[in-house]
Amino acid sequence: MASSCSAFLLGDSAAFTAALRTLINNPQFSDVTFLVGGEQQEVFAHRCLLSCRCQAFHAMLSQPQETQAPLLLSHVQPEVFLAVIEYLYTNSVTLNNAIALEVLTSSMEYGLNDLRKLCVEFIKDSLTVEQACEALQAAVAYGQMDLQIHCLAFIENCTREVVHTRGFLELSELAMQTILQSDCLAIDEVELIHAVQEWAHVGSAVLGSPVRDVAEGVVCQLRLALLSPSELTTLEKENKKDPMIPIESLAEAWKMHALWKGCGTRSCLCRCRRGTLPREHHRHLDPQHK
Repeated sequence: MASSCSAFLLGDSAAFTAALRTLINNPQFSDVTFLVGGEQQEVFAHRCLLSCRCQAFHAMLSQPQETQAPLLLSHVQPEVFLAVIEYLYTNSVTLNNAIALEVLTSSMEYGLNDLRKLCVEFIKDSLTVEQACEALQAAVAYGQMDLQIHCLAFIENCTREVVHTRGFLELSELAMQTILQSDCLAIDEVELIHAVQEWAHVGSAVLGSPVRDVAEGVVCQLRLALLSPSELTTLEKENKKDPMIPIESLAEAWKMHALWKGCGTRSCLCRCRRGTLPREHHRHLDPQHK
């Protein structure tokens, strides 16, 4: 009696993917329609494919509803949603700088971990000065530590350019704190303080809160002790007209200058950053200073 034999054989996966690609946003044989974005653009799809590929869509499509009723997705742009659909149908995605961060957001929303990884790798490989802060913001918001580390390293190398971008002005408090904690920022503290002031003014206008309240959580990361006495005097005068920095923080910096040592301040606030311009008193601040 002949013994039975079985084997798993793989056909042409490229041809299979190409065939599925023809179904993307194809109304023929489609059994579910989405109205996507502010203009409610129609996107056609197939329930069985979405349900088997994504638990979030499985739950969405399992809800009782009228058979032909379109599903409204007004919070996502059509190009972004179509990229998600492309991934679900073909296990690949076409990304560009205009949509990558939003596709990353959608991947988190729909629980698509492999798509998240693809987005993170694309963002890391294509990061620009203009997008660095937006990418850092997304990384901080979604707990993407590998992307956060990469974005911070990029910002550290291009700090003077990055602080003049719109993305910098739109950073959350937590993302701003992440930047200001770094020793490796390639910028002098005076210029950094002015950049934070501009960020706080933008936040004040948006939130309708005083500049001091907006900046409260981040000014403690500014290294006022690095400023020279004349620079501190100028900052103090500016601060009286446009309050942002607590009087206590300025007093602590003056205390350091009076004692000619940094032991009265937190050690991290005495360390020069990579871009800090040298000043005479710095050798008294940091024991590692040369």
